Amino acid sequence: MKEKLSQEELEKMNFCQSCGMVMQHDDSKYGTNKDGSKNSEYCYYCYEGGAFTTDDTMESMIEMVAKPTADALGLEVEEAKKELFAFFPTLKRWQ
Repeated sequence: MKEKLSQEELEKMNFCQSCGMVMQHDDSKYGTNKDGSKNSEYCYYCYEGGAFTTDDTMESMIEMVAKPTADALGLEVEEAKKELFAFFPTLKRWQ
């Protein structure tokens, strides 16, 4: 299992405010606004042309990202879901 990031490290990271994907220092992962400009709050999977690409609930988004999150963090899927259910309410889309 990978070591958890500190609160300070987490606060410095740029996460998609919908799916939680890390977009730190990589604007190629940014979504786009209606005018085609980059949107640094949402990734290209979640936000395109100034609108969300899917009409997910927080719960359905967590189900969708749980496996890749578990793989990335070296967790079991259920443990990843637990972490995501704690993290997602802090993201702009789900507040």
